Amino acid sequence: MTSDEQTVATLSKWLALESPTHDAAAVNAMQDMILGEIADEPIRVDRIAGRDGLGDCAILHAGPDNGRPAILVVTHVDTVHPVGTLAGALPVRRDGDRLYGPGAYDMKGGIYLALMAFRDAARLGAALGRPIRLLLSPDEEIGSPTTRTLVEDLGRRSSHVLVMEPARPGGAAVTARKGVGWFDVEVEGRPAHAGSRHQDGRSAIREAARQILKLEDMTDYDRGTTATVSKVAGGTAINVVPHQCRFAVDVRITNAAEGERIEREILGLAPIGADVALKVDGGINRPAYERSDGVAQLFAAARAEAASLGFDLSEVPMVGGGSDGNFTAALGIPTLDGLGVDGDGAHTLDEYCLISSIEPRRRLVERLLQTL
Repeated sequence: MTSDEQTVATLSKWLALESPTHDAAAVNAMQDMILGEIADEPIRVDRIAGRDGLGDCAILHAGPDNGRPAILVVTHVDTVHPVGTLAGALPVRRDGDRLYGPGAYDMKGGIYLALMAFRDAARLGAALGRPIRLLLSPDEEIGSPTTRTLVEDLGRRSSHVLVMEPARPGGAAVTARKGVGWFDVEVEGRPAHAGSRHQDGRSAIREAARQILKLEDMTDYDRGTTATVSKVAGGTAINVVPHQCRFAVDVRITNAAEGERIEREILGLAPIGADVALKVDGGINRPAYERSDGVAQLFAAARAEAASLGFDLSEVPMVGGGSDGNFTAALGIPTLDGLGVDGDGAHTLDEYCLISSIEPRRRLVERLLQTL
């Protein structure tokens, strides 16, 4: 079996095990499968039991324990596709250079190449010069509610962070990401019969509609800020003035100051109409990942290593979606994202990775683990 055939065989097996975030048993089975690949290697594994109904986390350790800051590789095993996707519109299949399947691009292909790079680097032992760690997170796709503190703690003990989220088109790395904020707004009005006592009611939906327009108007493309009301629910019956309405808001920002400003404005929302009440919860849950000097220097080092391996590594200076790299970059740790596989279709029924991208990017990550 050739190296490519082995890669496709292993990755296909991984893709055939669906691991959506909220299925803890499936996520844990995926952890078992991944860890089984390095069972006989000089790698120590810390497995942390999941909580709040989510799956386990695993941290791989290798290299010398010499007190130097580590190089941290960040991955996540959870996917967005529900169980049953395989049996429906997205079965595991190969079409030329494309390998399709739930999580092929985001990010089981990235886990595979990172794991192989980590394994080969680990075999060098003390010759590595510094410790290396690989994080397998169970909940990145829902904002890392149980692992953010762990990611930040590992980041503080690291000199560099390599994030295996998928590459941008053409294999570009990511050197900045927008921060993400999620908010829930609850409106309390007063119910009344819509026919005989309309004047006594205070419509929560009417108030929500006015607040929604105000929130949507916070979008400012020049600043790179977007505010999206993404879910709305309210009312009880067609003949009742609605006394409750609830909606969710997604916010994206490009820097910390803008995050503080927009968070302050949303949490400070006040009623527009009379005799209604608002309750606003939430905040910026992923800080902005800004292209600092440290990030720029790390990208330059990675680009030079890629060139020595025979390919060009470009960069995308701003991506709208967040990742666990936001947490480490916001702490000032040089972080390079988008080092996973090339491909397309993240979170869709056309998700695939490019098989040809796996080996060169594996070699790049291995070189970075040896040279940074």
